Formats: sequence, C-alpha cells, structure tokens
Amino acid sequence: MSDLAAEKDAARKAAFVRRKTAHAADPGTGAGLLSSLLAGYRGVPLSGYMPIRTEIDPLPAMAEASAHGPVGVPVIVAKGAPLRFARWEPEMEMESGVFGALVPVRPVFFEPEILIVPLLAFTISGGRLGYGGGFYDRTLEALRAKRPTLAVGFAYAAQEVEALPLEPTDQRLDLIVTETAVLDLR
Repeated sequence: MSDLAAEKDAARKAAFVRRKTAHAADPGTGAGLLSSLLAGYRGVPLSGYMPIRTEIDPLPAMAEASAHGPVGVPVIVAKGAPLRFARWEPEMEMESGVFGALVPVRPVFFEPEILIVPLLAFTISGGRLGYGGGFYDRTLEALRAKRPTLAVGFAYAAQEVEALPLEPTDQRLDLIVTETAVLDLR
C-alpha cells in the first residue's frame, strides 16, 4: 500500500467514527438547508443519493425538488466507470443496487447539472474524502468536461477536517451543506 493510500485509509476510518457520532445526534435540520439551497435552482436537473449507513439524509429535499424538475439517484454500472443517474420520484419502486444503495427498478437515465454528493470528510476548501471507489471523481470530471456542473457536498458539520490526503484527480466541491450552514466555496 502506498503512503497516500495508507493516509486515505486512516482518514476514512477516523471519518467513519466522526460521522457515526454526528449521525446519532442528527437534529434533522440538514434537509431543510439543502432545500433552501436547491430552491435557487428549481427545474435544473439534479441528482441526490439514497442514504446508506450513517450518511445524512437528503430525501426530503430531493422530494421537494422533484416537484419542480428532474431528480435522480446514482447507479453504479461497473467498477472504474463513471456513475449513471436514474430518474427518481418519491414512492417509486426501488431495489437494492451495488453497495446496498437503492436504485429504481426500471431506470430512466439522464445527466444532472447538480450533484448532491455524500462523503466521509470535507475541507473548507472543497476537498472531499469518499469511500475510495473514485466514482464521483470520474463522474464529475466527465460531466464538467461537457458543461458547468455543481458538486454540493452534503454532510454533518462534524465531518469537516483541516486537511485531507488528496490526489490531482480528486474533484472539488463547489458548495457544502451541513445541518447548520450552507457554505459557498466558489
């Protein structure tokens, strides 16, 4: 294991512990702040995510946004490939996908211009530590090559760290929404 890989592994382990603690104390205010941000982008195609483990829950904000335009969820199609995004609506039929995240039973794919991104840790400069598969980095790079694409990190404030072991291929976040604040990093 390279030094950077070992650093990332250690950072992920520490981040999982911080997120689990924050999740246990979640006041449930994050989705409201996320909705307030998304209200300024009504009708713009966006993707959220189906929360797993101790991820902060974007579903109420996604449901509200779906009344104004297309909302999707990520679908992992292959290791090493960018994500695809399937249209999502509240109450639609879902099934377990890769890593246990729910995906639509009958996916209709589209390209979002805003991605609500789950994470393990973030820095105030827009650095993001994910699970290590590189899915969001590859996806954001491909989408940003076509058109401006906003990456909105959604996390608990306790997930902020001073520094992260990052690589040149790691895509930066444009905004971060926590249960206490909306941070515009542009």
